[in-house]
Amino acid sequence: MSYLDRDVFFKAPQQILLGFAGIILAGTFILMLPFVTRSGHSTNFLDALFTATSAVCVTGLTTVSTIGHWNMFGQAVILLMIEIGGLGFMSLPFLYFTLTKRKINLSMRMILKDTLNTFDISGTVSLMLAIFRIAFIIQFLGFLLLSVDFIPRYGWEKGLWYSFFHAVSSFCNAGFDLFDNSLISFQNDPWILMVISFLIIAGGLGFIVWQDLLKNKTLRKLRLHSQITLKVTGLLLVLSSIFFFFTNTVGSNPLSRLSNVFFLAVTPRTAGFFSIDYATMSHAGLVLTMILMFIGGSSGSTAGGFKTTTLGIILIKLYSVIRGRSKAQYKGRTIKENTISQAFMLFFIFLIMIISSTMILSVTETIPNVDQLGLEYIVFEVISAMGTVGLSLGLSAHLTWIGKLVLIFLMFIGRVGILTMIFSTINQTHKRETNYKYPEENVIIG
Repeated sequence: MSYLDRDVFFKAPQQILLGFAGIILAGTFILMLPFVTRSGHSTNFLDALFTATSAVCVTGLTTVSTIGHWNMFGQAVILLMIEIGGLGFMSLPFLYFTLTKRKINLSMRMILKDTLNTFDISGTVSLMLAIFRIAFIIQFLGFLLLSVDFIPRYGWEKGLWYSFFHAVSSFCNAGFDLFDNSLISFQNDPWILMVISFLIIAGGLGFIVWQDLLKNKTLRKLRLHSQITLKVTGLLLVLSSIFFFFTNTVGSNPLSRLSNVFFLAVTPRTAGFFSIDYATMSHAGLVLTMILMFIGGSSGSTAGGFKTTTLGIILIKLYSVIRGRSKAQYKGRTIKENTISQAFMLFFIFLIMIISSTMILSVTETIPNVDQLGLEYIVFEVISAMGTVGLSLGLSAHLTWIGKLVLIFLMFIGRVGILTMIFSTINQTHKRETNYKYPEENVIIG
């Protein structure tokens, strides 16, 4: 690799950060214009910035009502930012290069590699094309399935718009809705809940997994990343569904209850839609929801969070240690120590950021006396922002300006990625592996 190539590589994380920030700022200034609101009045900078960040970072937390504050043009701007944020900010220049039949240069390929979380620069263009195809097919299918319910309910014009908006928002795991109470009105509509769940899972699995599934007919031939993703995702869905089944009785009939239970297990990872008021949920249910929000979706997907593969790597390592093995092995493969180190690093950085943000908001924000909620009122919102989930106990609508800035920062970090942020601030060109080793010494732990 030449010096020029290395320079391009090391600048990729900074370009990813600047790309997302640029789209957020552009969206902010558009949302500040008076003709995108229902009232015809301009929106203040902080609320516009919060909404734009939430849309691009596919979170769903809002300080103003999406249906009540923004007109259809404003909603369309938000939806465009959701799509760009879900597919990655490089989707726009890639689409331009593809339509104009221009050659995609090395610099762009390196940024695509980092954006897609792939290990090799080769195949990034074909993967990006596959992403467009998969996203279009799944979102179009979701649009058709939702329109079966929404068109008879709202009429053609409103029904088509609602179907399109929520298909995109669901697949991108954004959580923005046009009902002002998310999906509470659809508690007893299993069709809507299951279609939305399908879209959330489809977007949260990741494009690499979808490409792998389409190429291979049997699960055994899937790459290790896909196998871990599918197994962890399936395990989380089954276990959390069972838990919510015995702790929640929402739904007027057995089918409705089952669909709501499954929806409770799906939406925290990391969609942000809700069919019940989380302020009325049991404390055990809130704890499980926060754990699911923390874990999030899969790497290389529209979802945020700690990621299922990262959790899987840590569990594999812990199992290997318990078995007395020095190497983390799974399915006849050995996990690289560098990957394991990054997984543990991500876990602790996530915890540190959640704890520090909670401490700041516990000073700046007021905890209302709602259903005996305490500090979890703030912790829930912090994890939701960090995991780009969008679920809320009601804090977002009453944030101080400091609280809004804290959540904006968390949403941005959660979408861009902690590793991208770290690598963008470290000059890796000066990174050197030491050629010497210090004497080892034991330290008492436990």
